[in-house]
Amino acid sequence: MAKPKRGQGRPADAGVGREAILTATRKLLQELPPARVTISSIAREAGIDPALVRYYFGDRSNLLLEVVDAMLGTARFEGNDPDDPMASLHYHVGQIRRFTHSARHMQRLMIDELAEAKSAEVRSRHREMNVQAIGFYEKLMAGGDGELRAVDPMFLYLMLIGIFDFFVSAEPMIRNVVPEGTDMQALEQRFEDFVVDLVVNGLRKR
Repeated sequence: MAKPKRGQGRPADAGVGREAILTATRKLLQELPPARVTISSIAREAGIDPALVRYYFGDRSNLLLEVVDAMLGTARFEGNDPDDPMASLHYHVGQIRRFTHSARHMQRLMIDELAEAKSAEVRSRHREMNVQAIGFYEKLMAGGDGELRAVDPMFLYLMLIGIFDFFVSAEPMIRNVVPEGTDMQALEQRFEDFVVDLVVNGLRKR
C-alpha cells in the first residue's frame, strides 16, 4: 500500500511509530462512532503530537483506510485451504465476525469515512480492498470438488458484513430481548455458530 507523502521533518515524539498510532485508532473505533475518531483524539490516546499522525499517514482518511485494511487482511487471506472449501468457509465466517467487531459501527466506517471519502485515491484503494475480499470468496467456491453451490460472491460477502455488523451495532436492542445477565460474548459466539450453520448448509450441494 503506497504511503502518503511526508512533511518536512519528523515531529519530536521519539520512539512512537506507526503501529502505536494504528493501535490507538483501533481502540477508539471499538468505543466510538467513526466520526468522533479524530486526529486529535487519536493523538491523545497515543500520547503524541497530532503532527506525528499527519507525518505517518498524511490525513485521517488514509489512517482509517490502513486500519480497516489491517482488520480485513486476516479475514481475506488466512486460513484458506483450497482442498477443503467447507472448512475454509467456516473459518472465514468467523473472521468476518471478528472484523465487524473491530469497530463499533463498521458500516459507518466503511461507507461514510471510506467509500464516500473526499480523496479519490482513498475511494479507489477502498474499492480495491473490497474487490480482493470478494475475489477470495469467488475462488473459495470454485475450489475443492464442487462441494459448494455457485452463488454471487459479492452478495455473500456483503451479507456476512451486514449481518455481523448489525449484531454489534444493535447490541442495546439485543440486550433488551435476551434474559438479564446474559453473557454477550458467549451470545455473540452462538450467533456466529448459527450463521456458520446457515451459510455452510445453505451453500452445500445437495
